[in-house]
Amino acid sequence: MADTYVLVHGAWHTGDTLQATAEHLRARGHTVHCPTLPGNRAGDGTAPLGLQDAIDGLVQFLASNDLREVRLVGHSYGGMLLSGAADRVPERIRRLVYVNAFVPLPGEALCDMAPPHYRAMFEGLAAAGGGGVQLPFEVWRECFINDADADLARSTYALLHPQPLRCLTDPIALSQPTAALALGKSYLNCREDTALPHSLPWHPRLSERLGLFRYVEAGGSHEALFTDPEGFARGIERAGRD
Repeated sequence: MADTYVLVHGAWHTGDTLQATAEHLRARGHTVHCPTLPGNRAGDGTAPLGLQDAIDGLVQFLASNDLREVRLVGHSYGGMLLSGAADRVPERIRRLVYVNAFVPLPGEALCDMAPPHYRAMFEGLAAAGGGGVQLPFEVWRECFINDADADLARSTYALLHPQPLRCLTDPIALSQPTAALALGKSYLNCREDTALPHSLPWHPRLSERLGLFRYVEAGGSHEALFTDPEGFARGIERAGRD
């Protein structure tokens, strides 16, 4: 059955970084959109943009394209945007799919769910970068794309954009926990993901915040969208179907 997917990128990424994954889903008959949201467009890194701007951008994308019955897929930071959009326009969404993604409670920021040293690192990088946070290559190589060879790690790092600090530190405004929404929910967990340390895992620590949800596993690191886009797409499809 053909479904409509909207793939929501993570921090430092753009919609273009998900195009390889999207092509595998399209080859399987699905309609796929990959928007680049406020905070992740060229030049946004030092702009006075925050989490709410990005959520507003996603809500506006769904409305302006009159998208309904959507399988809304969020990778990493994209989980913040999923929860924010689902709180406002649940009528447009068929299922939420969190892919190694943050699942915030009302009033919580992404940094509240990350290791404490991440906040200190982000704030220091933003102070040195005019308000934008560029992920250090060493963190990218060892923690985010640990299943890649050195050449792929370098070439993909060159695609990343600085992220406005407030996207990572602003608390989210939700009317209720995402678990309370009467929507289908799934969590896709890539088994080699070490972007968060395994002492503070994506699953079950964050996934269980969805309440009733479907759990799906895939291979690869946090950046399986680069290292295995076909397998990443298969995992998304398994998580997204009814």
